[in-house]
Amino acid sequence: MELFTEEQRKQLLKNGQPENRDKDHPPVVHLTLPGTNCEWLLSELDPENQTIAFGLCDLGMGFPEMGYVDLEELQSLKVGPFGFSVFCNPLFEGKYPLTVYWRASKVHSCITRDEKLLMQVTHVKKSGCQL
Repeated sequence: MELFTEEQRKQLLKNGQPENRDKDHPPVVHLTLPGTNCEWLLSELDPENQTIAFGLCDLGMGFPEMGYVDLEELQSLKVGPFGFSVFCNPLFEGKYPLTVYWRASKVHSCITRDEKLLMQVTHVKKSGCQL
């Protein structure tokens, strides 16, 4: 089962190109593992190894981190008696750069997509305050 649409894959690959790697891209996809608090907001795919993605990773333990994730490993996860697996949230739209989601996750100890909370973090960044 594919985790992304072809359009999402193209954007992830574009963001992962060497000339774009140091840019603060909005996340392209939101992955979640039902029955857990595990979530991933991914912004890039490694063009040389398309099973490796970069983004904000939250394993539900209270300390989300930016980093790389192996998509094959994610797809192999099965949870609960029904064998739930990681899936892509089709309604997600990354409206802010990944660092905004990261800052908000540091404040709230989990990935948040709450518009009000993300706006607060964006405002703090613009005002020059440190989190």
